[in-house]
This record gives sequence, C-alpha cells and structure tokens, in this order.
Amino acid sequence: MSGAASDPFYDVSERYIETDEDFYKFVDYVVASGNLAACSIDTEADSMHSYETKLCLIQFAVPGELAIIDPLALSDDGLAIFSQFIDHFKTVWMHGADYDISLFRMTFDWAPRVILDTQIGARFLGAERFGLAHLLDEEYGVQVSKQSQKADWSRRPLSEKMLAYAFNDVRYLIDLGSKIESRLVELGREEWFLETCDQARQSAFHRGDKPARDQWRISGWGKLSPKGLNFLKHLWLWRDEECRRLDRPAFKFLSNQELIRMAGNLEAGRKPSPPHYLRPNYVRRLHTAVAQAEELDSADYPNKRVRGNGPRLGIDEDHFGRIRSKRDAVANELNLEPTLIATRGSMEMLAASNLSDEEREGILLNWQRNLLGDVTER
Repeated sequence: MSGAASDPFYDVSERYIETDEDFYKFVDYVVASGNLAACSIDTEADSMHSYETKLCLIQFAVPGELAIIDPLALSDDGLAIFSQFIDHFKTVWMHGADYDISLFRMTFDWAPRVILDTQIGARFLGAERFGLAHLLDEEYGVQVSKQSQKADWSRRPLSEKMLAYAFNDVRYLIDLGSKIESRLVELGREEWFLETCDQARQSAFHRGDKPARDQWRISGWGKLSPKGLNFLKHLWLWRDEECRRLDRPAFKFLSNQELIRMAGNLEAGRKPSPPHYLRPNYVRRLHTAVAQAEELDSADYPNKRVRGNGPRLGIDEDHFGRIRSKRDAVANELNLEPTLIATRGSMEMLAASNLSDEEREGILLNWQRNLLGDVTER
C-alpha cells in the first residue's frame, strides 16, 4: 500500500497471534481497556487450494490495535473463546460479510450479533463501485495491493506481503464505517442500512447448504435426460472422491463443464472422452464409475424434476410492470441501484397471484415496502 510512512492508520500496534496463551492475553487486554464500542473483522480461507474449505486467518482491529489470529495454530479450546470475545462489542464492522458469516457458521456455529457492512452502506450512498480497494482509494487516497487476494492462506509461514494484505483489510474499516454511517444519518437512510444489514446477516447465517443428495446437480444438469443425469451423478461422485484423495478443490481437478460434456456423450451412446490431461489412474477409475452407472436399472435413475420448492409462480405481468416502474422511478430519484430496493425475484413474488398474504409478508423489508407504497398490494 502506498503512503504507509505518513499514514496515521499505520501508527498502531500490530501483532500475529499463534498460541493460546497469547490469544488469552490479547483478549484480556482488549476487554480490560473498555474499548468495546466497535471492532472490525475479516477472514481468509483456503477454498481455492484444498478439498474442504476451512478458516485460515481472522483479522481483527479496534482503534490503535491490529491483530491477526491464526486459527490453524490455536487449539480448539483456544479458538473457542473467539465468539465470546467478539460478543463483547456493540458493533462489528465488516466488508462484504456474506462469505465471512458462512465461515463463522461453519467453524463456530455462530456469527456476531450486530454486523454493519461497509459494502451495503456504500450502496446506500449511491456508490457504483463499492469494493473495499475502491472505497479506500476514494476515501483515503491509498492503493491496496490485490496480489495476495487468491493466495494459499493455509500455508505457513505467511509472507510479509500476505501479512500486509491481511492487516490492511481491517486497518481502515472502523473509520470508514463511521464515515459511511454519518453520511447515511444525514441522508435519513440509517434505518434502511441497519435493517438491511440485519437481514443480510440472518440470510447468510441461515442459508442452508445444498443437500448432499443434490450436490451433483451442477449448472447444466437440466438439459440432460434421466439417463444423462445418472451418468452425471456417477461422474460427480468419481470427481469428488478424486478431489478428496488429492485434497484439491473440484475446479482445479476437472470443471463442471467437462462433467456435463462427458455426461452428454454417455447419454448419446458415445464414449465419455475425458480430457487428455487426466492421468491414467484417474481415467481408469472414471471408467469404473461409468460402468457402475451403466449397471443401474433405469427405474432407479435420478428424477428429472424442476428445481425449487412449491408451485410455479403465477405472475400478473401488468402488476409486475407497475411494481418495476415504481421501483425504477424511486431508485432514480434517490440515486440508488434499483435492485437495492427490490430484486426481480422479489417483484415477481409480489406480482404472483398464487401466493398467500402470509407468504407475501416477508418479501420486502420495512423500508422497501414504505418506498414502494400501495403498488405492491394486490
């Protein structure tokens, strides 16, 4: 990052915590300081380098203190106090918190009670570019290096460049969040922001993973017949086992598009024609999987069913058009991205004639409903 030498945000304590004892001491020190109004957090994971996604780094900041907590070095007992520690704070600032929340749920079955997201706040200010690097450049005139964005965060030791990248993800976040919130108060949009952040937290935390029985239904599966789906399922299970054995993410072994292509070949009675770069032992096990698929009785093929639950929406197109026109007019007046007020999916549900009043109740947040007014009513 440029400008570090004269940047007051660099005049802070920085520490790397990799033992339970150091973590306990740090927690006691911060709690005893009474500086518990706000903190900022970010995380790094290794989903691009390993079979199973795992939390590899937690970046933490309060005014005057920056810390990198190494969850791979701490014991389970040491790491267990992290959630208790963060729950001391009134506010937790994060940026683009959706993925971080999923990591917290996966690791701790927990997420901070109040998360204020600077990305959401920037959108409420009408920002067209709301990535953290852009906001830091615009607000503080600093340029953040993105070179470590896709680094392998499970490797140790971390390079100086990676450590700098990690610290900088939280270095400015509390101050940036405070500035954004103050501007939202001036615009009368703070309640919109708070309600949206709360909904985003709940949505990310309670978003269920795709059931294991359906994980093989990758993009493009709907074009296949039950016979093709049978081959796709066996190919997916073959790839999954190879990736588990190699401790490698699926996209680094064989793409979803290749699985769909091979399943299509098999559906049409052709050979799967695996990519030439697969090693002979992988191909040998692939052919075993194909043979197992061919032995399955057609009565046991996967169902060719419509994705999703419940009946197809009966959309009143005239009503949908009225809602969209009102949304676009309000968004233009407020200089907001239209989808922030209502997504296409939510507008379709509002215009559906076959949803009950109870099912329609939670489609919009309070502030969205107030902005759109009576046009959302049947």
